[in-house]
Amino acid sequence: MENNLTLITGGAGFIGSNLADNLLKNGQDVRILDNLSRPGTETNLEWLLKRYPNHLQFIKGDIRDFDLVKKATQDVQVIYHFASQVAVTHSVNDPRTDFEINALGTLNVLEGARLSGNQPIIGFTSTNKVYGGLEDLKIDELSDRYALRDFPEGISETRPLDFHSPYGCSKGAADQYVRDYFRIYQLPTFVFRMSCIYGTHQFGVEDQGWVAHFVISTVLNRPIKIYGSGKQVRDILWVGDLIQAFKLATQKIDLTAGQIYNVGGGLANTISIWIEFEKILEGLTGNAIPISYHDWRPGDQLIYVSDTTKISQTLGWKPTINPPQGIEKLFRWVHDNKHLFQG
Repeated sequence: MENNLTLITGGAGFIGSNLADNLLKNGQDVRILDNLSRPGTETNLEWLLKRYPNHLQFIKGDIRDFDLVKKATQDVQVIYHFASQVAVTHSVNDPRTDFEINALGTLNVLEGARLSGNQPIIGFTSTNKVYGGLEDLKIDELSDRYALRDFPEGISETRPLDFHSPYGCSKGAADQYVRDYFRIYQLPTFVFRMSCIYGTHQFGVEDQGWVAHFVISTVLNRPIKIYGSGKQVRDILWVGDLIQAFKLATQKIDLTAGQIYNVGGGLANTISIWIEFEKILEGLTGNAIPISYHDWRPGDQLIYVSDTTKISQTLGWKPTINPPQGIEKLFRWVHDNKHLFQG
């Protein structure tokens, strides 16, 4: 086994490329497995290969290809499994592909790791969608946002699972498989059920990566559609803070193995997806931003806030970048890299 080889599935994507950059910068060798199907992945891969030509390996392939996954996982010490189908709308339109990528693809990664005999650490990105639509929660509607009446710190890991939408089902199934491979096979796994992550090298589109999508659309003067009231609330987390959480969870695997953590910005980093977000963007541009309102989309939670108490107490982790700071950083990056988004 190589001394410090890390595999990142979906490593040319938004989160994967940021993590790869961080690890490579700190002297680790990284192998990326990615099929380059998402917009921006080829750009991110080119960026990484230019920076780290001698310590980055790239395998173009799909996690649905078990033989390929088995080869990619056989000699690594750490696996970050990020490759997935990420849009609720796509899952509704094509549930079979969603299942094959998210559920079967995750099983392939777990089996590859198990059969390698190396017991690699596996970190998995799950989603708050495993908690369903949260229709039973008492929610107050305020002038610019929704608010949880009974959960002042947000939703914790004790919340019952309620897979809603094919995407919620496929990610939820994968989430439970990852956890169970620790219990049954002693693979040191951990799961992050994530809220909205945003940051540089994110090529957000309408149905996934909404923070980046709004910023990109604003910088390029593209139309923005708001589904629902625009008062929906999310806790958003800067990608650099997420990377630190992954690194801490890996370093302290004796504490985190077999555990599930809700990871997001938490109560201090909530924002309503348009009513409050708009004010930040208008402050950055100096202009009003034209939008159009449309009907609600299936499975869209009125409010989701991660209770990050568990990961904070276990790892001493907390976010360092607040929404105004992070949105401005992303805005400046998009503005300085407009050529990446045109065409």
